[in-house]
Amino acid sequence: MTVNVFPAFAVPMAETHHPEPAALNAALMQLILMLEAQGAGYRNPDPVVHQPDGLFESEFDFFSREEPCVQALRGWVWGALGEFLRSINPDLAEGIRGLRIASQTWFHVTREGGYFGYNNHPMASWSGVYCVSDGEPTPGYSNNGCLVFPHPQMAASTFLDPSNGRLNWPFTHGNFVLTLKPGQLVLFPSWLGHYVTPFRGAAQRTTVAFNAWFSRMD
Repeated sequence: MTVNVFPAFAVPMAETHHPEPAALNAALMQLILMLEAQGAGYRNPDPVVHQPDGLFESEFDFFSREEPCVQALRGWVWGALGEFLRSINPDLAEGIRGLRIASQTWFHVTREGGYFGYNNHPMASWSGVYCVSDGEPTPGYSNNGCLVFPHPQMAASTFLDPSNGRLNWPFTHGNFVLTLKPGQLVLFPSWLGHYVTPFRGAAQRTTVAFNAWFSRMD
């Protein structure tokens, strides 16, 4: 007997890696640490999620800055987002050309013990996280500074028994856990909940994140 198995309600996600991240990330890191040093002058003045010790969240205008490293990252990120959307949306055969993009962009600097609680971004369509630095994580800590996406189905009343408690990918019930590497970009729908586990490391785990939404130019 042939039984065809298929994912009926898949969550579209994507990841890619910058081809030459070293010089870009070095310039971004220098700028980000300079902005962080301004303290309240560049910190998000109205955070939605609790800001623990060890975490700095910037204002939400990072891609509006004119520094070459910021504009280089902006162009590459929007290009990757366009390729992602072109591959899953039949109405976007040419990517995001002809669409007007609006966005919020910010950075996180996470030091020893910092983390970021569960959240999503309900007022946008697509979100992403780019890793500038992994912060030299200390070995021996499980899920150290990981980006975690809890399974959205767990919000439902799921009955688990021996027949469905341990399923093959992509049907698993567990969290989707990523340990980001410098130059890695992760893209996901903005409604998808996520959080960052406590970080232990010698340096600063640094990421740039965005929310994006679109309208037609005509």
